[in-house]
Amino acid sequence: MDKQYSIREVSAKFNLSASTLRYYEEVGILTDIPRNSSGKRIYLEKHINRLKTICCFKNTGMSIAQLQEFFQYEQQEPSHIDDILKLLTNQKNHILTQLAKMQHNYKHIQKKLAYYQAMKTAVDNHTALPNWQDYKCDN
Repeated sequence: MDKQYSIREVSAKFNLSASTLRYYEEVGILTDIPRNSSGKRIYLEKHINRLKTICCFKNTGMSIAQLQEFFQYEQQEPSHIDDILKLLTNQKNHILTQLAKMQHNYKHIQKKLAYYQAMKTAVDNHTALPNWQDYKCDN
């Protein structure tokens, strides 16, 4: 038998609020959640696996509407393979754009850090302060 999880356990495992889990159920991206005799949700491994996908996709910026689309397509994968590939390719391209922006911002932070480290050294050694022009990023 599958391991069973309470809403509290799933919330802790994914760092999601119980209300977010209920919302995912309400909008149809987390489905078929049984209840125990007192009406409490019982999450199974299939729900844990689905939540891993949801969290992964959400962390890449995928919207709830896109998640709904994906899971609808997934119900009949062979007949929606082109739709799935298009949706995932678009998401991959979105991620690549975000990565490029992050790389640019990372380089800027590195240069700022080098500049301020050089400034600290200059202050500590009572020498001339560095010139930002020597560290500035290209846009």
